[in-house]
Formats: sequence, C-alpha cells, structure tokens
Amino acid sequence: MLLKAASTLSSLNIHDASDSSLSWPSSSLSSGLSSSPILRGSRVVVFASKGANSRPLTGVVFEPFEEVKKELQLVPTVPQESLSRHKYANDCESAINEQINVEYNVSYAYHAMYAYFDRDNVALKGLANFFKESSLEERAHAEKLIEYQNKRGGKVKLQSILMPHSEFDHPEKGDALHAMELALSLEKLVNEKLLHLHSIASQNNDPQLADFIESDFLIEQVEAIKKISEYVAQLRRVGKGHAESGTLIKCFSMEQLLLHDDDDASFVSEGCVSEDTILRTYLPVASHFEVLDVWFFADFVF
Repeated sequence: MLLKAASTLSSLNIHDASDSSLSWPSSSLSSGLSSSPILRGSRVVVFASKGANSRPLTGVVFEPFEEVKKELQLVPTVPQESLSRHKYANDCESAINEQINVEYNVSYAYHAMYAYFDRDNVALKGLANFFKESSLEERAHAEKLIEYQNKRGGKVKLQSILMPHSEFDHPEKGDALHAMELALSLEKLVNEKLLHLHSIASQNNDPQLADFIESDFLIEQVEAIKKISEYVAQLRRVGKGHAESGTLIKCFSMEQLLLHDDDDASFVSEGCVSEDTILRTYLPVASHFEVLDVWFFADFVF
C-alpha cells in the first residue's frame, strides 16, 4: 500500500510553495508543521509528517487526563468499599452515627411522653398529640442523617437506645410542666450535639457537611427551642391545675388548640361552649390539667 501511495505522489505535479495559487495559513507556517502542498484540480492536499506537533502548548491550566490519574488510582476495587466516598473523614462518619443515635433516643423519649398523656386516667389528648408529632419529627431527622451518611459513602452503624421514663407526674410542677421542661432540655441537648457535629466538620475541612447541618438542622433547632420555651413560660404562669373556672376554661381551650388549628381554638372565647359545660365536664379531673398555649386567654372576663 505504501508503494502504491509513493507512485501516486510521484505522478502528481507538485508546485512550489511560492506558487500564488496556494494559500498558506500563517498559523500552519508558524506551528512547525512539516508538510507539502499537493494540487489536485482545484483542491490542495497537505500531508503532515509524524511528530510535527511535538512543540509543548503554553497557557494550559487544566489537563484532565493527566490529573485524573491520581483519582483513578484511588477508585476502590474491593466490593465492600464505597465508590462515592470522596473527601469524607472518618471522624465525620463517626460523628454522623452518634447524631443518628441522639435523634433516635430523643424520639423514643417523646414517644414515652405521648404514651403517658394518652392514658385514660391522664387524657390530655392535645399534649399527647404534640409529643407524638415531636417523636416523629426526631425520627425523620435520624432518617435524614442516615440518607446523608449513605450519600457520602459512609457506613451507618445503629447503636443501642436506652429505655426512657414512663412516668412524668411531678408533685409540685404537675405532669404537663414537668414534661415540657424535659422537652426543652432535650431540644437544647440536641442543639449542643449538632454544634459539636458542625465543629467536627469544620476541623476536617468538610464545608459540605457543615452546610448540611446548618441548613437542615440548626435553623429548625433554634426555632424549636424558642417555641417550647414559650410553652414552658406559659405553663409556669398558670401553675398546676386547680378547680377555679378560669383555669378550667384555659385547660379546655389548650387541649382544643393542640388538637385543632389555632383558628379553631377561638370557639371557646366566642361562646360556642359555655362555661357551665366546661366546669361540669372537667371539674372531676381538674388536677390533671395545665395550660400549654394560652396566648388568647389573658383577656377572659367572667
């Protein structure tokens, strides 16, 4: 095939490079290409020799096929190792697993509170509903951390969950205030654990993990602490339940506020339920009632 090509080239009329009928791009002349022009009718064919483009390029800032060689060597070949793990420190992986355990423990504690207030001899359905939703929320936080751990290539290691308390009555504070103060302490403890996790992410130069904790957890945690702090303040202001009509009205309205929307709870103050009905219904168990949210009860006049 080479002999055939050589005979073909020898039969062609090769013009001199100075022929005005040939146009030579300035870039081709300055690039060091070894080439010969051949005129075939109205077409010009240029043959470049091997190694003509051996001069190194200048101004190159990224050579992907060269730089990727380092990463290619780090790709795991063992099936047990994660393929997606990248710049994820072992300390961050361990801290995520610890936070998962924290969220599950708090969820378990809230579930115990839900079970207590749902008893037939306690029967505070509003508080039971509040703590049930809180338990589900903490469980959702744990599941979100599990998804993140798998996304970063870590291994989820679930740890033991301690048995929570089952009784929340208090001789001086009552069960509602005692449980809500415990909930406030739990939320602050979770916040401390999240801040510790954030500091570990910063120490290991993991801005992605730090941003995840800030955007998905810390903002919500501050809001939860504020809300429960207001509940504790309102419960302390009212004190333990008594048989006075004002306290009973507030207790009934508190339960409706937790069981329904905020707007629906105003039906008590609007006279849809009489004071006599509330007294007759709740007087036998008045000692079990404390107020959770009394934001619209301060103006009650009997």
